[in-house]
Amino acid sequence: MERYVTCGKPGCKCARGERHGPVWYLSVTLKADQTVGMQVPAEQLELVRGWLENYRQLKQSLETICEINWELLRRGR
Repeated sequence: MERYVTCGKPGCKCARGERHGPVWYLSVTLKADQTVGMQVPAEQLELVRGWLENYRQLKQSLETICEINWELLRRGR
């Protein structure tokens, strides 16, 4: 996620509406009831984006395998 934040200091630019950022934040659901997050340093942003793309590709591949297995089961093979 790309976020813009306020620090809360009275004299800061964010007190006038100019928020800090972008700050990059990664949120991950580890279990059905456990979501964790952390700030991603700008110098690691592209690396993390690559990992996320790997995850998306793996998830899509697993979904395709499941669909094939379902169809094979449906056909009685």
